[in-house]
Amino acid sequence: RVPVVDVQNDNFTELWPSMVLALRTATFVAVDTVRRGGPGRGAVSMTGGAGGPLTAACHRYPHMALHALLLQPENTYLCQIYNLTLLCMEDYIVEPQSVQFLVQHGFDFNKQYSQGIPYHKGNDKGNENQSQSVRTFFLELIRAKKPLILHNGLIDLVFLYQCFYAHLPDNLGTFTADLSEMFPAGIYDTKYASEFETRFVASYLEYAYKKCKRENCKLKDSSGPHLTIEFCNYPANMSRYIDYRHCSLEEESHNVGGGNKVPLCEKFSAYGWCPKGVKCPQSHNIDLIIDEDDKLWEEKRKKRKHKWKRQKNTEELAKVFEQESSGKEIELAQNGEEGPPRKQSCYEPAAATELAEITPNSEGGPLEENSTDMEPETEAACAAEKETHGPPSQGGTHRAGFDAFMTGYIMAYVWMLKKGKNTDAGAGPWLPDCHNKLYLSGKSVPLQIVKSLFSKSSKAHSQKMKLAWASG
Repeated sequence: RVPVVDVQNDNFTELWPSMVLALRTATFVAVDTVRRGGPGRGAVSMTGGAGGPLTAACHRYPHMALHALLLQPENTYLCQIYNLTLLCMEDYIVEPQSVQFLVQHGFDFNKQYSQGIPYHKGNDKGNENQSQSVRTFFLELIRAKKPLILHNGLIDLVFLYQCFYAHLPDNLGTFTADLSEMFPAGIYDTKYASEFETRFVASYLEYAYKKCKRENCKLKDSSGPHLTIEFCNYPANMSRYIDYRHCSLEEESHNVGGGNKVPLCEKFSAYGWCPKGVKCPQSHNIDLIIDEDDKLWEEKRKKRKHKWKRQKNTEELAKVFEQESSGKEIELAQNGEEGPPRKQSCYEPAAATELAEITPNSEGGPLEENSTDMEPETEAACAAEKETHGPPSQGGTHRAGFDAFMTGYIMAYVWMLKKGKNTDAGAGPWLPDCHNKLYLSGKSVPLQIVKSLFSKSSKAHSQKMKLAWASG
């Protein structure tokens, strides 16, 4: 079980010290905002390249989650997840399709309007830095100077900037310049990492998380070195704030009998989204999707292996024929044994390289989840525990708090694989290939979060930075 601390207007002040402490002591912070209303929701328009105007439709249902990870001795992470229910005090647009989607995935609008933490968009109004507000808390995130982890994070960053920081700059170049100064430790996008580092077949959040989770359990079963994720032992008086989310390896409907097998939804399989939603007659089961992808990949790997062996044998036979025809004696190169050459590898070189990119090597280790307030999970529980996540088409894991956890989990896993035995987290960026790179849909290149020689920081940002360090 993953404990998510619900932060509302009535306990925001009470939980403030623990949230700020989590930010200041974290190794990195993962953030997710509720913005899943289907395609086109919360769109960002960028025209004219980096110098063009930046406009955003941030009319969304504010729900922000923070996932702070503290790296402790022996590669152990202490995980804290805070789910902030927010309420915009300005008029905003309600879209029926978005409301339906959010209700189907457990969003409580009654709770938002009755207990949401109030905030306003744009620039500061009055002396707000003296109060405990969401805007002040966002400043604490900036002051912490921790790596910021997002999944498909461009719109998240636009939302965070516009709602809790200042009015959006006039152009994209200024926006990226501001971000590079706001988060000097770097911004990392797990969707970009899933596509260009681990090279998963799909990169939407739940797929990437469950893929990492599977590889984690495989490595754990092999008794390799591994990271451990622990959760806080919350006191009894906080129990009313804690919402436990079940985090099983597989869905209950994963091993349904083959006789009544429901075909997979190709659109959901590819993109993690289906226009039919819960009405789709086909399966949206992530575990079955990963099973199918793994099966196809294994078939392709075997075909490449057989093709490589045929080519290798053909080359050897050609050499033998050439040597015999010229009257030269054949050297027994392989320990004096006659016959075809031994297999050089279990896989063809290209396939082995791809496998190394997808499957962790022995230098890394799995991410293991334990909680300090419950018994450590047994070896069998890793494969046997199954929890109901709702109907296959519904997908019950989406929520800002749990999404932030999945985002942080993916980043911790990728970082573990890439750093290998190097435990020095302070020697430059974690993942240089992913540092300050945001995934752009339909693009083969990321958005670089850098301050160019031709861009200046915005005036509002400069004022906020002075405020952050003057009152920090």
